Amino acid sequence: MFDTLTDRLGLAFKRFTDKGRLTPEDVEVGLREVRLALLEADVNYKVAREFIDRVRARAVGQDVLESLTPGQQVIKVVFEELVTLLGGEDAGIAYSPEPPTVILLLGLQGSGKTTTAVKLALLVRRADHRPALVAADLRRAAAVDQLQTLAAEHQLPVLVADQRGGLAGGVAQAVADARRQGSDVVIVDTAGRQHLDAELMEELREIHQGLRVTHSLLVVDAMTGQEAVRVAGGFQEQVGVDGVVLTKLDGDARGGAALSMQAAIGLQVWYCGVGERPRDLEPFHPDRMARRILGMGDVLTLIERTRDEFSADEALSAQERMRQGRLTLDDFVGQLRQIRKLGPLESVLGMIPGGRELMRQPGAAVPDEAQLRKLEAIVLSMTPEERRRPEIVDSSRRRRIASGSGTTTVDVSRLIKSFGQMQTVMKSLTGQGGRRRIAQELLRGSGGGLPLLKG
Repeated sequence: MFDTLTDRLGLAFKRFTDKGRLTPEDVEVGLREVRLALLEADVNYKVAREFIDRVRARAVGQDVLESLTPGQQVIKVVFEELVTLLGGEDAGIAYSPEPPTVILLLGLQGSGKTTTAVKLALLVRRADHRPALVAADLRRAAAVDQLQTLAAEHQLPVLVADQRGGLAGGVAQAVADARRQGSDVVIVDTAGRQHLDAELMEELREIHQGLRVTHSLLVVDAMTGQEAVRVAGGFQEQVGVDGVVLTKLDGDARGGAALSMQAAIGLQVWYCGVGERPRDLEPFHPDRMARRILGMGDVLTLIERTRDEFSADEALSAQERMRQGRLTLDDFVGQLRQIRKLGPLESVLGMIPGGRELMRQPGAAVPDEAQLRKLEAIVLSMTPEERRRPEIVDSSRRRRIASGSGTTTVDVSRLIKSFGQMQTVMKSLTGQGGRRRIAQELLRGSGGGLPLLKG
C-alpha cells in the first residue's frame, strides 16, 4: 500500500534531516522531490501543486527554519498537510435514529461493489447492528446469485428487488420487508456499469428518490488512480454521493485516488478494502493513513486487527507458557494461523514503526504465504507426541515428516533447530530487560529474518 510513494518521500525527507540547518533553498529542493513523488503516485497535478504551496508557506517560516530540529519540523508540516489532504477528520456511517439506516452502494462494474456490500454488512454487524442486503443489480448475469452466495457464507439475509412494477418500487418494497424482519441497516447493491451510462444513472436517481436514503457510498477501484476521481465526480454530479469506498488498496495502488478525492471533488474516503477476506474492509482514518504513507507505521490499526482476531484468554495462556519455556509446535501453528489472519506479514510489519526499515536490512527475510503454509505443513505432518517433544524426531522420522509435508529433511531439521533455539531464548530472557531483548531476538532472528521463517 503506497510503497513506492513512501520510498520516494523517504528519499526526499533525507534532504531535510541530513542537515543541521535548513535554508529556504534547501526546503525548495526537498519540496520539489516531494512534488515529483506525488505526481508519480498519480495525484492530480493541481492538488499536488496546491499541497506543496501550503507546505512551503509554513515550512519557510522563522519558527521552523530556526528551530533546533528544522528537518523534523518540515516533516511535521508535511504530515499535518497530508492529513488535511486525506480529509482531516474521520468519516463513516451515521446510523439513522429512525431505522432502518439505508445505504445505497454505487459504482462501475469491476470495482468490487457486490463483495464490498457483504464486507460492509459484516462491519456493520460487528458494531452490533442487524444488517440486511438488497439485491438490486438485475442487469448483470449472476449478480444476484453472487450476492446470495457470499451472504449465505456469513448468515446475512438477502432480499431480491422485484422489478415487475418498476425497479425503484421493488427496491423500496425490499427495504420495507427487511425492516419488518428486524433489520436496522439495509445495504442496497445497485447495478454496475462499464461507464457513466445515462439510462442507468436515471435508474439510480429513481431508486434514490423512492427511498429514504441515509448514505450513498461510491465504490471505486484504487488501482485506477485519477480515473477513479473522474468517475466519482460523475456520480456526484448525476446521483449524489456522500462518501467513497476505495477497494484494492492492498494492491499496487499508487495512491492518487486516495490523495486526490477530497481536494479535487470534495468527496472523502470513508472505507478502504485491504484484502480479499470478508473482514478486510477498514474505516479510512486520514491521520493513520498519513502515517503509513510517511513510513511512520500504524500501530492503532494493528492493535484493532489483533483485538478482533486474537482471543485474550489464548494470548495470556500462550504468554505464560512462553515465560515458562513450555511452548509446543501446536502452539506455534496456532499462533501462525492467528498471525496470518492479520493479513500479509509484510503489511503487518509495515504497520510497526521502523518495520519497513527492518524488512530492508541485509539478510532480512519476510516470508510469503507459501513459506508460511510450508511451515504449517511440516508441523501438521508430525504426530501429537512429536509436536510436544520435537527432540525425539530422529532421521527416519524426519524423512517421514518431509514426505508427508512435501518438503525436505533439511526444512524439517531447520524448523526443529530454530524452534529449540527460540524456546531457549524465551525461557532465558524473562528477567530484567527481558522483553526488550526478546523483541530484539525475534526481529533479528539470529542473523537473518524472523525465527522459524528463515530459508
